[in-house]
Amino acid sequence: MQQNLQTIRIQDILRLSSFADESALGDDFIIGETTGVRASRDGRLLDLLQYPVRFDGYILFFLKKGHFRIDFNLNSYDVREHSLLVSVPGNIIRITSPLEDQMKETELIFVFISRQFVSGLHLDFNRTFQESIRLLENPCVTLGDEQLALAESYFLLARQILASSHRNKREIISGLLSSLSYMTEDVWSEQLQQRAAVREENTTRANQLFDRFMQLVTQYHGTERGMAFYADRMNLTPKYLSRVVKEASGRSGPEWIDAYVVLEAKNLLRYSSESIKEIVYKLNFPNSSVFNKFFRLHTGMSPSEYRRQGTR
Repeated sequence: MQQNLQTIRIQDILRLSSFADESALGDDFIIGETTGVRASRDGRLLDLLQYPVRFDGYILFFLKKGHFRIDFNLNSYDVREHSLLVSVPGNIIRITSPLEDQMKETELIFVFISRQFVSGLHLDFNRTFQESIRLLENPCVTLGDEQLALAESYFLLARQILASSHRNKREIISGLLSSLSYMTEDVWSEQLQQRAAVREENTTRANQLFDRFMQLVTQYHGTERGMAFYADRMNLTPKYLSRVVKEASGRSGPEWIDAYVVLEAKNLLRYSSESIKEIVYKLNFPNSSVFNKFFRLHTGMSPSEYRRQGTR
């Protein structure tokens, strides 16, 4: 395979039949299962997945057991036990190294379907899964117990059909795939709803924390400039509080603190009779030079210039 990005097809998968127990429908459909131990004994699979590849068709991976990481369109994801991964044509896939260590304990069910076969089903796989994957920001979803039992039933039924003497296997498998696509779309929709609920809860929590942070900044900005002080008052770590403030407001915590200090300084310079030296002390700056530099950075003028401007 070497280092060039290659496109593989079902024919290429069939050549690796020694690593898997699979059933095929010509060059259009293949379903099977394998283990990491069996795959490790045959270096061809590891060679195939060592570098990024495209599959010219549709893929469903279901991990029954184990764990490994996969690069999916140049982003890396964890594939954990009972995870389902769906890929549409054109996606770039690579199982990241070290392959032997990651795959040793895995048990994997796979389905490969050609573009031509799916086009005859009149199902918009691309719309269904690409949009869901974009919203989920992860091509892997974890199946619950009920979904898991149903997925295994589909797998066993497909294997039985392909092993049978039915003459209309292609039509039967087509119907089964149509049914499977609707079941899988339901799984994706449920995951989307759960993620949306979590995001809403996280957003509400973040907004509450941001509001509390701003209350504290309003109260203490004259004497406290560091995030550690505010995080301690809120029983949070500075790193977590900084992330929450940024996500909730689009501005960093120090930017908010500085904004309040600048506003306070402007008010004192324009509406009080206190000297600049007194203002420096009141706002807890170490000396006038530091205050001048800070004020000029945020306003473009010195404190004296700002005060004179206000008297005109």
